[in-house]
Amino acid sequence: MKNIFHSIYHQLALSTFVLLFSAVSVVAQSTKVKGTVTDTRTKEPLPYVTVVFAGSTQGVSTDAQGKFSISTTGNFTQIKVSFVGYKTALKTVEPGKEQTINIMLTEDTHMLNEVVLKGNKKTKYRNKGNPAVELIRKVIAHKDQNRVESYDYTEYRQYERMNFYLSNLSEKFKNKRIFKNYQFLFQQQDSAAIGGKNLLPIYMEEKLSDNYYRKVPFAKKQVIEANKQVKYDENFVDNQGLSVYFNRMYQDIDIYDNNISILSNQLLSPIADHAPDFYKFFITDTLKDQSPQLIELSFTPRNTNDLLFEGKLYVTMDGNYAVENARLTANKNINLNFVRQLQATLEFEKNPDGKYHLSQSDLKMDFGLNKNKGGGIYGERKVILNNFVVNTPQPKQTYDGPEQVIASNSENKDDQYWKVRRPDTLAIAQASIYKNMDSLQTIPSFKRTMNLVTLFVAGYKNFGPFEMGPVNTFYSFNPVEGFRARLGGRTTTALSKRYYFETYGAYGTKDQRAKYFLSSTYSLNNKSIYSFPQNYVRASFQHDTKIPGQELQFVQEDNFLLSFKRGENDMWLYNNIFRLDYVHEFSSHFSYNVGLKKWDQSPAGALYFKDLVKNRLTNVNLVQTTELSFELRYAPHEKFYQGKLYRIPIIDRYPIFTLRYNQGIKNLLGGDYNYQNITGNITKRFYLSQLGFTDVSAEGSYIFGKLPFPLMDIHHANQTYSLQLQSYNLMNFQEFVSDHYASINIDHNFNGFLFNKLPLIKKLKLREMIDFKGLWGGVRSQNNPANDPSLLRFPINGQGVPTTYTLNNGPYMEGSVGIGNIFKLIRIDLVKRFSYLDHPDAPEWGIRTLVKFDF
Repeated sequence: MKNIFHSIYHQLALSTFVLLFSAVSVVAQSTKVKGTVTDTRTKEPLPYVTVVFAGSTQGVSTDAQGKFSISTTGNFTQIKVSFVGYKTALKTVEPGKEQTINIMLTEDTHMLNEVVLKGNKKTKYRNKGNPAVELIRKVIAHKDQNRVESYDYTEYRQYERMNFYLSNLSEKFKNKRIFKNYQFLFQQQDSAAIGGKNLLPIYMEEKLSDNYYRKVPFAKKQVIEANKQVKYDENFVDNQGLSVYFNRMYQDIDIYDNNISILSNQLLSPIADHAPDFYKFFITDTLKDQSPQLIELSFTPRNTNDLLFEGKLYVTMDGNYAVENARLTANKNINLNFVRQLQATLEFEKNPDGKYHLSQSDLKMDFGLNKNKGGGIYGERKVILNNFVVNTPQPKQTYDGPEQVIASNSENKDDQYWKVRRPDTLAIAQASIYKNMDSLQTIPSFKRTMNLVTLFVAGYKNFGPFEMGPVNTFYSFNPVEGFRARLGGRTTTALSKRYYFETYGAYGTKDQRAKYFLSSTYSLNNKSIYSFPQNYVRASFQHDTKIPGQELQFVQEDNFLLSFKRGENDMWLYNNIFRLDYVHEFSSHFSYNVGLKKWDQSPAGALYFKDLVKNRLTNVNLVQTTELSFELRYAPHEKFYQGKLYRIPIIDRYPIFTLRYNQGIKNLLGGDYNYQNITGNITKRFYLSQLGFTDVSAEGSYIFGKLPFPLMDIHHANQTYSLQLQSYNLMNFQEFVSDHYASINIDHNFNGFLFNKLPLIKKLKLREMIDFKGLWGGVRSQNNPANDPSLLRFPINGQGVPTTYTLNNGPYMEGSVGIGNIFKLIRIDLVKRFSYLDHPDAPEWGIRTLVKFDF
């Protein structure tokens, strides 16, 4: 560079230029100040204190430990430190240098005197007459006009990036032999930042999309132009499901909504309609040099254990009362599991009409089993909106179709594409994460670790094109089979994405009979059968035992833990079931299923099928049916994680509708009965803000035709000691049958709303639940064996006492109260049965346990 200047200027001119440049560069150099703000008297750190360069709007807030870090390229010589209840402090800084300045704030006795009564007792915080509450009520009153939805049309470009790291890693962990040649994987940052000093990136995803909104008729559409994601071996991880799960945890934050979804929980917004009932508000600063002028409004929960934020809002004083900036954090006492720190920053830009729209959001969370120390996981989701256009309608076809459309080549964009279109610059460690994760997966020790995790968590041992499992079914026991050994497995996508085979073999030492299962699936859309949307044909045959009336969700029937059951449990079936199914899902989350089922069932154990022939009871050893089925299902916006065994739904507020029709056909493949069965089900979660959430499931069914009790609806009972939310936990197996019924299941989780307010108890972070199940039904006279001798008799036990009944004498009802979040994993319910207590072995009370991972 110097040679160029020598060729143009004389030496004197060059010397003068260098002197001038040096003087300017001192001013232009970055000034960085960091430090800790504490209370002069108590020496305790002060969180959420405002630190700004005096004479500017460039500022930050201290974190939960009172630490701050602020930088500028401007020529500022002071920082101003302010907090409600304290005297504002001014500290001199040296421009162009990095420096550490610790500040001690002194209580403002004049301000404190305003809230001190006689006897030196502080008054309670009150909403009445509080200017901060009056201001927040104005913000609430202007919410509708400040929402993006107030426009008839909007469109914008959206970039979002999600990163996950192993966080707070010790130097000892970092220097383990496994990472000797892979130190480049680690990322270092300020130890005071969220996540700690040492981070190990494990996941990153980027999306670039165009978004369109129309008020009338309502339409909201996202067109994803580009998508880039760290990919793991599909034998270990469902990459698509992982993306869905992370996006569910880190949802968009709309501060104008009454509730903000975080980690599948809903936290009350500080500008919710009833926010003043749950938050305390304080005016902590006025930024007069802003245009428009801003009021800094600090807020904190009235109860620090509740699902509430704390932080600051910057409100415009131009008559719009809009939020120009928001900083949201969570108190360390909040009833959120595993969350060490939470921090969300929202920035809004002004539109030409004076309203504001969200321009950037940044949500950071650090998780750990121990909230104070040890390694954990740190995640961040950053969203940037630009090219914001209002009230410019697009052609009708722009808004038509599904809410989300993914371009066919969205995953094929190269690095140059992202470099040009990415609206911010990636850190070096972030830019290399895709390549680094590919390298990590080639390390033999990493592969061994993933194999062990898959074995213990999912229950499968991978052998490339084939995997063996699940291990929790290798051994179980029951009264009919005695000790039951089982071994099975299935193919993986390493063999084929289109063809999929599954099998197992089992043997009971008591009945000395072999059981087996075989299935073959063919994907019709050139995707794995696990990929959404599914489109496949499956044929299967099963020769095995079954408990009538047992219906399990997300667990195998011969899971070892389910071997432990209460009461008599010796009425079983031997089944031969051939199935042929065609499943077709659509991107709109509508699906249908067409099936053929040939079912031969024989009684086993203490169960007998008997009919009355010539006034004599005769054993019937086989009941044969052949039925066609058709099922419609609509689950709008459904998200799920595809595990090794089940597709596990990520529950949201949207309802799920299911309608099934079954047609039994006599003389088709040996079927003995003609009948029709129609069943409808609606399931939905209702979020009730600070009162928690309620899961409701309503179902109804009607069977047309004459048929024996094994073909009626045998209601789902549970004789294990586990709590099953979709079964009747104090009903005995095969206790009730119906040819028509209606049911409702209600499970409400208060999310700690009550326990959070009890001294001492609130420290345990427990959560309270209530549950109710009601079942109305009956058997029409034509299907009651008491009226028709040709029908199979209802079963009786060894003492000749009936064990199967109808619901003609009223509904079956049970309810429970539970305590959840015990050790962050366990829910224990005390269950009471309210009706049909005169039945043999009918328990009135019971204790049931559920192990469930929740945030």
